[in-house]
Amino acid sequence: MAEVVAGVGADSYTRIVATLIRVTGDWTLAEDSAQEALAQALERWPRDGVPDNPGGWLMTVARNRATDVLRRASVERRKLHELAELSLTAPATDDPEEEVVDDRLRLIFTCCHPALALESRVALTLRTVCGVPTADIARAFLVPHATMTRRLTRAKTKISDAGIPYLVPSGPALAERLPGVLAVLYVLFTRGYDPDGEPGFADEAVRLARLLHRLLPDQPEVAGLLALFLFQHSRREARRDGRGDLLTLDKQDRARWDRAAIREGLETLAAARADGPSVLRAPIADGPNVPQARIADGPYVLQARIAACHATAPHPGATDWQAIARWYDELAEIHPSPVIALNRAVAHGYAHGPAAGLALIDQVLATGALKDYPLAVAAQADLTARLGHRDHAAALFRRAAALLAPGAEQRALLERADDLTGPAPG
Repeated sequence: MAEVVAGVGADSYTRIVATLIRVTGDWTLAEDSAQEALAQALERWPRDGVPDNPGGWLMTVARNRATDVLRRASVERRKLHELAELSLTAPATDDPEEEVVDDRLRLIFTCCHPALALESRVALTLRTVCGVPTADIARAFLVPHATMTRRLTRAKTKISDAGIPYLVPSGPALAERLPGVLAVLYVLFTRGYDPDGEPGFADEAVRLARLLHRLLPDQPEVAGLLALFLFQHSRREARRDGRGDLLTLDKQDRARWDRAAIREGLETLAAARADGPSVLRAPIADGPNVPQARIADGPYVLQARIAACHATAPHPGATDWQAIARWYDELAEIHPSPVIALNRAVAHGYAHGPAAGLALIDQVLATGALKDYPLAVAAQADLTARLGHRDHAAALFRRAAALLAPGAEQRALLERADDLTGPAPG
């Protein structure tokens, strides 16, 4: 029964919290009421059975709890009146088409408001939108429970004191704000996908990206982000060996990849390529005499295309590195960063030979932006090994490992160094 409640809660929690925040303006009350509804479901459903409309049941219990608290606190009659109206307008079914879409979008955009620090945005999204317990968030952020509680309280207070509007921006404002929302989800996914991260955070990022895609179906970058998550997450069961150590992409058992997730990713990516209205797509000209410019893909669509090349290759040798290098060329053009430049160098190393990749890495390192960055040293090591310079590559892998804290990534790099110091293959 706990699994049933958890499943219904995952679908309903955000809608309940978002709706109650809109009506009451009280974030804590909304969250407490939603949690109380889930607690009552755990108590009553095993005895009385699961109701025909479990999501509606949870909404009713949460609304009643909020009403009682407000009544006891003698809050103005207007809010009580709005809660009473909510009981008449709440969806009668769990059909997503009948959900209160605007409330959920308002909640996501408010939690991800740029006035808040990035870590506060991520934490507030986890707590309010995903319903992750504060203790779990604190553990993932490596801070005491009390510290995280204060951080969340400050974020909510800032939203109130600064008068941050509880609404979904539109037009140019949506174009300005949406990348920040996507960046929060990207950080959330990364915190779950990293070798020593919290796996549940990646699951929540995928769930939220699905929700955002459903709510904003005409935004290619939203579709691109979801597709990227799905391709990356499809490998979660194959990333470690029996000892729990990390496996590089070429050593993973591709039969263990989640084919359903890959199919969903491909379908989502195809939707992102379709022509249609978007606040995040801009026309770019292919030349001075081109009468009609083509539409430029955004950074998440391009990253999803790169991930799709890996996800659809039946074996490492079938990977379309030429296409990956082209996508990285375009990504570096529209979204330049040292890490993207490093990844582009690696792609060129596989597409055009390790010497070409190493030359590009040297250019990146010459800027000083990636000084002592372990993944840059590891990339040098990998391409150096492909040139056949095994001892030098092993030394580079050990140097990269020394730049990391003890953990799965460090063990993987040391294992690659050990492999290179053994007898040469063949």
